[in-house]
Amino acid sequence: MAKSFRELKVWNKAVDLALLVYEFTAEFPRREVYGLSSQMQRAAVSIASNIAEGSARGTRRDFRQFVKLAEGSNCELQTQLLIARRLQYVSGERCDALDALSDEIGKMLTALSKYLTREITGAAGTTPSN
Repeated sequence: MAKSFRELKVWNKAVDLALLVYEFTAEFPRREVYGLSSQMQRAAVSIASNIAEGSARGTRRDFRQFVKLAEGSNCELQTQLLIARRLQYVSGERCDALDALSDEIGKMLTALSKYLTREITGAAGTTPSN
């Protein structure tokens, strides 16, 4: 297990995703500043923030709970990306790139959650590369 959340690949990718979401939402219509744009930014920031907070809690059980919260925020962001796509706020290619990164992060979070669950229950397993 990583010594710091900063060493986790999933946290680093989540930070990258948050930065990309800020760039992505900058192209939205002005009327969305306090609407969908803000919601997407908060969801994206929440992914990395929950990973960091959970890792600092001191127990694997707490860490797993925050990883689950990060998974929820990631799903929230995926829903918002779909809405932005359907509203045609940005190009499909930009949405596709964000979707792909979000999907990759989702898989990494699922693997991390499973790893933490095995550690909590005492089952043998390998350390994920997350």
